[in-house]
Amino acid sequence: MAIVRQTVGEVLRDQAAKHPETEAYVYPEHGIRKTYKEFDEETDRLARAFMGIGIEKGEHVAIWSDNKREWLLSQFATGKMGGVLVTVNTNYQAAELEYLLKQSDATTLILGEEFKGTNYIDVLNEVVPELASAEKGAVSSGKLPHLKRVIVMSDNSYPGIYTWSEFEAFAEQVTEEVLEERYRSMDPDDVINIQYTSGTTGFPKGVMLTHINVVNNGQRNGDYMRLTEHDRLCIPVPFFHCFGCVLGTMAAVTHSTTMVLTEQFEPKKVLQMVQDEKCTGLHGVPTMFIAELNHPEYESFDTSTLRTGIMAGSPCPIEVMKKVINDMGATEITIAYGQTESSPVITQTTADDPIEKRVSTVGKPHPDVEVKIIDPASGEEVPAGTPGELCTRGYLIMKGYYKNEEATREAIDPDGWLHTGDIAVEDEDGYIAVTGRIKDMVIRGGENIYPREVEEFLYQHPAVQDVQVVGVPDEKYGEELMAWVILKNGEELTSEELKDYCRGKISHHKIPKYVEFTDEYPMTASGKIQKFKLREQSAELAGNS
Repeated sequence: MAIVRQTVGEVLRDQAAKHPETEAYVYPEHGIRKTYKEFDEETDRLARAFMGIGIEKGEHVAIWSDNKREWLLSQFATGKMGGVLVTVNTNYQAAELEYLLKQSDATTLILGEEFKGTNYIDVLNEVVPELASAEKGAVSSGKLPHLKRVIVMSDNSYPGIYTWSEFEAFAEQVTEEVLEERYRSMDPDDVINIQYTSGTTGFPKGVMLTHINVVNNGQRNGDYMRLTEHDRLCIPVPFFHCFGCVLGTMAAVTHSTTMVLTEQFEPKKVLQMVQDEKCTGLHGVPTMFIAELNHPEYESFDTSTLRTGIMAGSPCPIEVMKKVINDMGATEITIAYGQTESSPVITQTTADDPIEKRVSTVGKPHPDVEVKIIDPASGEEVPAGTPGELCTRGYLIMKGYYKNEEATREAIDPDGWLHTGDIAVEDEDGYIAVTGRIKDMVIRGGENIYPREVEEFLYQHPAVQDVQVVGVPDEKYGEELMAWVILKNGEELTSEELKDYCRGKISHHKIPKYVEFTDEYPMTASGKIQKFKLREQSAELAGNS
């Protein structure tokens, strides 16, 4: 499959020319419906507004909000005029926002007003107190010397901040010819997006992704889902994350597929949208699918139009995958695996893969993607069936981490291989199973234990809705296992009963020494479970027991 050498803007224009009357996106909660022709025109106008407000090619524009329409438009408008979109985690608070704006050299911040009880305007004023007396477009911050302008996604007025209407009006200052000149000056190898990794260790790093990275990865993801202009893809995963803006919006736009959007994930709302909009595809991390399947009103919704979608973001429990295929009806749902640094997908299952491969592996590498599994100690490739670190190479690899050459050298070796830090095993058929992070592996009395294997076993218990297994320090064995269990509604279970369930079925050393019951896990805003936080809590609990 040839690498597509197109910019984000060129892709949208092409699709709008091919399928002008196909719906591009729908926001059922706001009654908004736009065709590809309208979407193309809206983003042209917004691209002119970005230029009119003074944003040059290569300038960094940070965006901080949930999945609002303005976010979607900004993604493709910057893709037409060369601004670099810096995506901000919706969960960020003052210190994290300050770090990102400073490290990214963002000159512009676009933000929503609030998210899940956090008033973004208040947080921003804490970081940039100078806003209170600043002239719009002329912010001067001691801490953030690059920041010049702030735009809010509403028409409410705030000191020093442009309203959305004021921002859009700047389009009048730029002619279509001037936009065209800028549009043509862009190169597919230009950086178009900087995404900050979750930062589960140390400070978040800014992953620089190019047009080629995101366009081609979106194209291949859509191909694997067999998307066409007749499909309707429900995207409840956050845009600020690769899952939302590459596997979601980019995969849809490369195939003229309709995007069915919601600003924030709510299981009932998603089920309603799938039913009302007759969605054929649905994206989600496993926790989202678990929440939908276990919603008390789940049975009352019709999900029979579902065919495909992607489950990714963290290991997908086999039992959940089976329910999505058999109960929800998404018979062609795929599992994708990757990371932000690989824009993001490295391997994916296909609709034609046997069911056992689709539920127990993450598929095979995408076209034009090389993968090898190495011994982390020696760097040598390991034979099939042997666990090792997964490395990948190809068009999908990031340009590097922004202003962090040392971290880039640690991640990408001199031969261009990205070292993922994930433990994987390739079977005799070439399918890859990811068994955990190198740092998640538990060594108990010299035995390597992969938490994923124990989790998969515990998922089979009829009372268990979700389970996460981590290692805790132990004087005798070095490490022991602790299982964190969420029970299904109305179910009861003791730690002793769960251990009894394991005896005789899995090796003694894999039976968790500790079992804790909980209602929720610490999560990132993109829906990933923060195992490092679970490990910290576990160590504390085990130390006190």
